Amino acid sequence: MAQKSPIQSIDPDHPQPRHIARAVAILEAGGLVAYPTDTYYAIGCDLFQKKAIEKLARLKRRDEKKPFAFLCADLSEVSKYAMVGNEQYRLLKRLLPGPYTMVLPATRLVPCTALTRQRTVGIRVPAAPVALALVNALGRPLATTSAALPDEEPLIDASDIQDQLGHGIELILDGGSILNEPSTVLDLTGPAPVVLREGKGTLEGVLS
Repeated sequence: MAQKSPIQSIDPDHPQPRHIARAVAILEAGGLVAYPTDTYYAIGCDLFQKKAIEKLARLKRRDEKKPFAFLCADLSEVSKYAMVGNEQYRLLKRLLPGPYTMVLPATRLVPCTALTRQRTVGIRVPAAPVALALVNALGRPLATTSAALPDEEPLIDASDIQDQLGHGIELILDGGSILNEPSTVLDLTGPAPVVLREGKGTLEGVLS
């Protein structure tokens, strides 16, 4: 029987540094960590560790060539990995941190495992203290995906994540139950923003 991953309770608003440090040590070693975000629970790994990306793809039962979105700590880090024009920057500044995934043209710093065929990336800066603490402490982006099996709803409770996905995760940071609501996905690669998926987060003023 596969060993289940440990669950560590964490304050979702003021995450304890020792718990973040434990999670980051796992990420640096190529492991996977589940954590709460502002949309739902996610599973993440170091964006620059190819084997960790492959492990995450196997756990999710998805094509290893399909890139994951990734988390950045702030707009400054976003601009390192995505080409952001003045209009896009103004929009990002208004919406982030928040429950949005932004599709943008990639810079050369993005590893090939995170690139689409169109050389774009999906980037998030969540309004979620635990997720931001992980990215800041790691010092580089975090590949991220929903804590869910294919064609199933994302899991909203740490114990459910442990039961269904715990065999492939080294640590689950338990920030309490989270309502199941995806991020809004905005394509910012063209002259005007295009909504690819409506989810959590207002769209008021985005398309005007």
